[in-house]
Amino acid sequence: MAIDTDNRTWPAPAKINLFLHVTGKRSDGYHDLQTVFQFLDYGDELRFTITDNGAITRGYDLGFALESDLCLRAANLLKPLVTNNLGVHIDMIKRLPMGGGLGGGSSDAATVLLALNSLWKLGLTRTQLADIGLQLGADVPVFVHGHAAWAEGIGELLTPLRLQEPWYLVLIPPVSVSTGEIFSNKHLTATPQMKKIRALDEGDDVIDIETLLSLGDNQLEPIVRAEYPEVNNVLEWLGQHGNPRMTGSGGCVFMALSSQQQGLQLLADKPLNTAGFVAKGMNIHPLLMSEA
Repeated sequence: MAIDTDNRTWPAPAKINLFLHVTGKRSDGYHDLQTVFQFLDYGDELRFTITDNGAITRGYDLGFALESDLCLRAANLLKPLVTNNLGVHIDMIKRLPMGGGLGGGSSDAATVLLALNSLWKLGLTRTQLADIGLQLGADVPVFVHGHAAWAEGIGELLTPLRLQEPWYLVLIPPVSVSTGEIFSNKHLTATPQMKKIRALDEGDDVIDIETLLSLGDNQLEPIVRAEYPEVNNVLEWLGQHGNPRMTGSGGCVFMALSSQQQGLQLLADKPLNTAGFVAKGMNIHPLLMSEA
């Protein structure tokens, strides 16, 4: 039985990786990385109905089993901390593609952790939630902490950054890229020389996006381009208009813009069977902004 229908829409924004270096492979099978995350003002939306039957259920179907659903897994990680018989029913408007490198599943999971911490009145800190979220995926902590960041380790060692917040065009090729497949590719090699964060000239100045892009590229991009011609085709098309880059393990492609209008014009001419959107870069997660 529903005891509280939260009327808010809880956002789960996309992220992009402005660059991504693989710096080593760990004994547990994960890879050490260096990357910079920035959020976009575009993403999924979640709603929560608190129940008194202890059950955790969903009102959406993304085409995969319940045990693979990061939202349900996130809720179940918090459930042992609930001192009464509260449950939750989760609804979602899904906009971010799966296998796109925009962090949709991780962002959804982080929003579930943040929302249920509030709605179930658990009182956990963001650091505690981020530690829990790391069990779900390496990208989850950046969404929980809610700041654009320089990330190292498997993506959980975060240093907040103040970045320029330009408009971006994001194109979505008609393909879902397997993260596990890309990271296990025999052609993936670690970068022996690691970048230092001081290369960004830490200080009070906002960091220019072009400065960040000049620090490196996405080391996974050549592998994805070779394995997924759909991604290669979109990168080649957008490369006629600027300096595009793949985000994460693919296959979505983004490009920083001089204006929103530039992005809308390119979006109108995008390749056949390619989806996309124009969005503003954000340094602060909208749920963190709402707490200010």
